[in-house]
Amino acid sequence: MPRFPEPAADAHARFSAGFAAALLDPERPTPPTVSTTDGGRAERRYAVYRNNVTTSLAEALAGIFPAVRRLVGVDFFSGMAIAFARARPPRSRLLFEYGTDFPDFVEAFEPARGLPYLADVARIERAWLDAYHAADATPLRPQDLAEIPPEDLAGTVFRPHPALRILRSRYAAFSICMANRDERAPVLPIRGEVGEDTLVNRPEFAVSMRRLPPGAAAFLRALCDSRSFEAAIGAGFAETDAFAPAEAISLMLESGAFIGMGASPDAASA
Repeated sequence: MPRFPEPAADAHARFSAGFAAALLDPERPTPPTVSTTDGGRAERRYAVYRNNVTTSLAEALAGIFPAVRRLVGVDFFSGMAIAFARARPPRSRLLFEYGTDFPDFVEAFEPARGLPYLADVARIERAWLDAYHAADATPLRPQDLAEIPPEDLAGTVFRPHPALRILRSRYAAFSICMANRDERAPVLPIRGEVGEDTLVNRPEFAVSMRRLPPGAAAFLRALCDSRSFEAAIGAGFAETDAFAPAEAISLMLESGAFIGMGASPDAASA
């Protein structure tokens, strides 16, 4: 039976896989398929390309996580970013999707254990980027809520904005993040052991980040989980007696956290 040459597409895929396999692993040798134009070995050229790829990924992370970078310093961040790139290579062609699991990596990164709040700061920064790229949507207006009959409000459920992110931390992650995202801002004393909750959203063109008052995160998360307005109020009080419903409702409207509402299935079937 005659032997046919390998299809061009298959050959290209095999070459690409071999070329990429060692890019993020400096311990692996230069792939045998990589050579100079005269057929010689290309170790030095491949090493330069390998270094450029690793450096580019580290710089991409630095752009996504400026507060984390400032907190640990340029050299430490570069080493951590390179370790991340080698452990978790990009899975998407879209560069902004790179680093979605960087906060979890930071949390497990042994040299960073002395900064227990660092992973939560990274989560806030990642949420900022995710909110920036989320779908556009028109948020609810205060008058939309005011038009609901009082007797129907308790059973109302809400649909969250695609950009809405609510993050909770045992540490003052929001304050630490905001104090370090701008390198020109002075670093102020912060009570790092006091937990903070953060709301990130992009109701229009700009991403906004704000610290949530006591109980508001539980209230908003309950609404995001399609629980009724009444149940969400209860969730806020269940977490803390300091929960202020009026403040939380004002914040949910001001921040553009929700884009739609309707009767809960339970209320509709009652």
